[in-house]
Amino acid sequence: DSYKQVKGQKKETIGQLMLLQKKLALQDQYIANINKEIKLIGNDIYSSTLELNKLQRQLDTLKAQYARSVIYAYKNRSTYDYLNFIFSATSFNDALKRIAYLRSYRTFRQQQVAEIQQTQKLIGQRKQELLGKKTQKSSALQNQEKQLNVLEDQKKEKDAVVAKLKSQESDLSKQIATRKKQYKQLTNQIAALIRREIEERRRAEAAAAEAERKRAEASAKNNTSTNSNATASAPAAKASVRKSPATIPLNAKEVALANGFANNRGKLPWPVDNGFVSVHYGTYEVPGTSIKGDNPGITITTPSAGTTVKAVFDGDVIGVFNLGDAMAVTISHGKYFTTYSNLSSVNVSRGTNVHTGQAIGKAASDDEGGAGGKVDFLLMVETKNVNPEPWLRK
Repeated sequence: DSYKQVKGQKKETIGQLMLLQKKLALQDQYIANINKEIKLIGNDIYSSTLELNKLQRQLDTLKAQYARSVIYAYKNRSTYDYLNFIFSATSFNDALKRIAYLRSYRTFRQQQVAEIQQTQKLIGQRKQELLGKKTQKSSALQNQEKQLNVLEDQKKEKDAVVAKLKSQESDLSKQIATRKKQYKQLTNQIAALIRREIEERRRAEAAAAEAERKRAEASAKNNTSTNSNATASAPAAKASVRKSPATIPLNAKEVALANGFANNRGKLPWPVDNGFVSVHYGTYEVPGTSIKGDNPGITITTPSAGTTVKAVFDGDVIGVFNLGDAMAVTISHGKYFTTYSNLSSVNVSRGTNVHTGQAIGKAASDDEGGAGGKVDFLLMVETKNVNPEPWLRK
């Protein structure tokens, strides 16, 4: 349970409240599922009761029919009556028909008995099933009451956390403002890194094209064929360097990296082995207060500071930089860029080629005063900031 990792810490945090809200939403959904289950069980009980009543009516009808046949047989029970019935036939064929009738009548009575026994057995089974459904409904109702009590306790706990955060609203507002500046500084540095990366790739592309042009010219001078053959070789060289739909030129290796990253959407490993999203991507506000914030990525809370932070995919480190008391690392995956911020230490440098799951640093402590550690994880597609959470493994 992620919430147990932050519950009871000395200082309430916005991340704690966000996680508690998520827990309340899950509890609401759980209770809604219980209500659906109770409704379905109720429908089953109603259908079973209707079927049981129908079977009981069928049994009563069968018993009444059998009773009439028994009474008739009793009244005509003597052997003389049976013989008289047979020998009073007008012909031999008529006598055979009367014998066949008596046999079929006896078979009919046996079938009546079998049907009555089968119906009684089926009624017994349906009664047992109905009893089981009623027991199941009773258990579901008890669970519903229990979960409603849990929900009520969670709401009270949330209200208490909100009240404490409200009392700290001034300090929290200052923290949010400070964090906003840090995020702006972070996104500006990431943007600068990406611009530098784009320029370096363009220069490399231009240098490759120029080298290919010179090679083609040299080849043309030594070739006795027409100039058209030489000029045809130049465009082919330029085609070996591809450009993404936006602004970043990609070589074959970078295209493969970008395609691999895109194909792993929803399957990328988490940057930490043990952590949970305490603040989601985008704008948020603290209930009961005027506090609002905007997260350019996701904030992952870890049980303690010093947790190992890992690369989520293969790539090249294009930047390592300081952000006051913490550090950040940005890794290029073709046209995708991941940034790992709020690190207490880093063990990679610019130009390092990293692989999926490779350690790149350690998580720093929570700057809100929480007991655990914290990592800010950002994702950019070319120059556009996007929500990284859907890209991570569930």
